[in-house]
Amino acid sequence: MKSVLIVDDHPVVRAAVKLVLRQEGFQSIHEASSGNEVMPMIREHQPELVVLDLSMPSLDGLEVLRRIHDGTERCRVLVFTSQEPAFFQDRCIRAGASAYVAKSNDLQHLHKAVHAVMAGYSYFAQLPSNTVALSALQRSEKERIDQLSDREMTIFLHLARGITNKAIAEAMHLSHKTVSTYKTRLIEKLNVDSLVHLRDFAQRNHLI
Repeated sequence: MKSVLIVDDHPVVRAAVKLVLRQEGFQSIHEASSGNEVMPMIREHQPELVVLDLSMPSLDGLEVLRRIHDGTERCRVLVFTSQEPAFFQDRCIRAGASAYVAKSNDLQHLHKAVHAVMAGYSYFAQLPSNTVALSALQRSEKERIDQLSDREMTIFLHLARGITNKAIAEAMHLSHKTVSTYKTRLIEKLNVDSLVHLRDFAQRNHLI
């Protein structure tokens, strides 16, 4: 019996994904609404496939993906997210994902990705090989974002969404001081003056 775990904090999205998976022959379908539920559920249900969103409470998708990749449980991961492929697809590939589908695409792309992954193939969008089409400002900002580590990227997005240092520390199992250090480093690396500008930077690049 084909088994799958859907990880998304939006019930409507999970319902839509479930329909696609049933059409693809999955009979045992499990659901999680936060990142910290994922590893226990993988151990319990042993799914062949995980359909994973990147933006979630408790533990973000990149960290979940890393834990799956570093763990002993073997399952394929299909990332299904609203995050821009230009900033996140390569990170997900490095973290072990088998596919990346943007939620802005038609659901037919999700069908194709599931089919490809279960047949042993990968499924990723063809991204531009250069940034010629971007303005000088966009190119400069994308280069700065690309230089962030996955953990820096995660904390950057949390800060840009207005989440407090304390809440970030608790969610990521870090000390308050470590999060403060990351915040200072991000402001320097992204060359912004404050948290307000950090949020503007994220919005300008469609990250939040």
